[in-house]
Amino acid sequence: MTAQTQTPMATTEVRGQRKVRLGTVIADKMNKTVIVQVGTSRAHRLYKKTLQQRTRFKVHDEKNECGVGDLVRITETRPLSKEKRWRVLEIVEKAR
Repeated sequence: MTAQTQTPMATTEVRGQRKVRLGTVIADKMNKTVIVQVGTSRAHRLYKKTLQQRTRFKVHDEKNECGVGDLVRITETRPLSKEKRWRVLEIVEKAR
């Protein structure tokens, strides 16, 4: 038999881009967790009317910096708890 030297794949594994969303903090009562509401709009398939759709995410806030009304950028991450799959990337605008 001939000895073949196989080169392992690159040490940095290629992974897809993580989703990034922009939303508003609507609740900050939990420790290290905030609830962020992300709004999107889409057209109805038949009537073409613009529909507003809102989604709420439980987001990890490591330093408890976010407050209600803040505009934040969130990104997908590994599961941190039963419902948390997002974390705060940055606070874009603080509430007044």
